[in-house]
Amino acid sequence: MQLDIRPPYTLSHMLLFTVDAFTDTAFKGNPAAVCLLDTPVTEQWMQSVANEMSLSETAFLFGDSLRWFTPKVEVTLCGHATLATAHVLYSTGAATGQLEFSTAGGILTVNRRTDGMITMDFPAKHVSPVPVPDGLEKALGATPVRVGKSALDLLVEVDSAETVRSLAPDIEALAAIDARGVIVTAPGDDTDFVSRFFAPNVGVNEDPVTGSAHCALSPYWSARLGRTSLTGAQLSARGGIVHVRHEGDRVHLAGHAVTVMSGTLHL
Repeated sequence: MQLDIRPPYTLSHMLLFTVDAFTDTAFKGNPAAVCLLDTPVTEQWMQSVANEMSLSETAFLFGDSLRWFTPKVEVTLCGHATLATAHVLYSTGAATGQLEFSTAGGILTVNRRTDGMITMDFPAKHVSPVPVPDGLEKALGATPVRVGKSALDLLVEVDSAETVRSLAPDIEALAAIDARGVIVTAPGDDTDFVSRFFAPNVGVNEDPVTGSAHCALSPYWSARLGRTSLTGAQLSARGGIVHVRHEGDRVHLAGHAVTVMSGTLHL
């Protein structure tokens, strides 16, 4: 049987990729969708695509303008989807050298290192101590050692990496916390620190690897450990590694990325 599947109309199309970020192994790290726009689109359209992709973030790049959407809302800062976008540009040959993205979080500068990792220059999110919010300990099922808050998230330090690894929090209860998300962290066993990140308020119950959370984790652990260059492991089911360097009001995040899918998004 021979089929004629040519559409009776003209399709506009855009390139769409799925990239696993903060890992050098497919199906690990944090998957992000990256859409390279060839024409301006509406916020409603981008939100619909992000909901369709059903990943923690979908990045949309038009010129040098970069935006990120969860399945629920637009966010002002996203590390893994920025890493994924830069990886797409470098790996396809669409760009070389330093990249500068214009975002709601400011101008983000990205470079590719000789070892294959991509480094991103992000704003530091300094953490200030706060009282333990009501219901937090019960929601986490763990006792906080220290609690602080950045401009975005609540940061909760617990006693050990194993406590972080074994957390099974009450997601609905965490949604009552007044913050974008809740970072749970502890000293690491094989890395300098470990973390997990829960953000039900923006439609992400648990994010596999969270670059923007490391904008707070980096200055927090640099102050605790007395070193500016550190390595963090995010202990989600997929797992991932983020290399960080704290410099004043900036944090440099570095990691690998792997393309697992590419195709065409039809309009």
